[in-house]
Amino acid sequence: MNHFEYHIPTKVLFGTGKLNRLGEVPLPGSKALVVISAGTSMKKYGYLERVRNLLEKNGVQSVVFDRILPNPVLRHVMEGADLARREGCDFVLGLGGGSSIDSAKSIAVMVNNPGDYWDYIQGGSGGGKPVTAPVLPVVAVTTTAGTGTEADPWTVITHEERKEKIGFGTADTFPVLSIVDPELMVSIPPALTAYQGFDAFFHAAEGYIANIATHLSDAYALKSIELLAEYLPRAVGDGSDMEARTQVALANTLSGMVESTSTCTSEHSLEHALSACHPELPHGAGLIMLSRAYFTFFEKVCPERLKDMAAVMGDAGDFIGALLKMQEQCGVADLKMSDYGITLEEIPALAENARRTMGGLFSMDRHDLTMEETQSILRDAFR
Repeated sequence: MNHFEYHIPTKVLFGTGKLNRLGEVPLPGSKALVVISAGTSMKKYGYLERVRNLLEKNGVQSVVFDRILPNPVLRHVMEGADLARREGCDFVLGLGGGSSIDSAKSIAVMVNNPGDYWDYIQGGSGGGKPVTAPVLPVVAVTTTAGTGTEADPWTVITHEERKEKIGFGTADTFPVLSIVDPELMVSIPPALTAYQGFDAFFHAAEGYIANIATHLSDAYALKSIELLAEYLPRAVGDGSDMEARTQVALANTLSGMVESTSTCTSEHSLEHALSACHPELPHGAGLIMLSRAYFTFFEKVCPERLKDMAAVMGDAGDFIGALLKMQEQCGVADLKMSDYGITLEEIPALAENARRTMGGLFSMDRHDLTMEETQSILRDAFR
């Protein structure tokens, strides 16, 4: 607790209207690969056009890569890196949610490094090679409040053929600049607002119960949890509530700082297995489905930590009750694994996948989960 290392080298521009600073703030290159999702929102709401115009105002050319899926995949990382290489891009700008910004980080790794992205992945079938060639600088412009990726080095990519969804990052995959403008988040529909907000919530909550938590990460985590408990239901209920959007965005950035000073725990490993095998499952929704069973188990392991989180949520000490109440308020209490095609028969394979591909996060738990306990949490979460 009293020994830690702190390294968050990202410059964060936070607040309404901050996107306009993109037209004047120093940028790390003269030609950007702008990475966006394959959906329509970045174009529909004019965000892509605004970003490209601001880059042009700042003397920067841009090329667009618009293939990214909600659960981003290996082949698009390689395609994006190839495009950046052919076009002579010298930095990568991720515009959108966690999937676009995560992909931007992974693409930035592969522009100069040889071989396949999975050659560098630790865990699963990854090759575990070190990243030796320079990583292109990354700029993040987030339009969602979910992953905190604007304030951490982590990126999560799925190998579709092998059904492996694994996190990766180096000191060089921290964004050099992140713009967090809550005005860009008002268009997010209620369900996605909830899923993304709970993803941020669990980054903070897992970081708080992790065995490497410090006083510094605890401060970020508890403030993030406090803000989300108060403001996420409001943001879900009224997407135009700018106070709620701003506070949720702040909580999300704080959760990214938790990720940079502490870590996720095995709850994220379990969810990665779910959405690796069922990619239509939104990551935040999967975490919600797991959360009651997962934190009920760890309530026996670190009860005081859960009481601390309950207190900042406005509860006298019942974290599970406060969590379920928040899920009710956000309209996500009835999510079921079975609605996404997950079956009880898959539980052993899902547990094995979680431990094989993201086993490192199990070592961050305050209790060494057995395979039987891992399967038991999944079964208890199943509906």
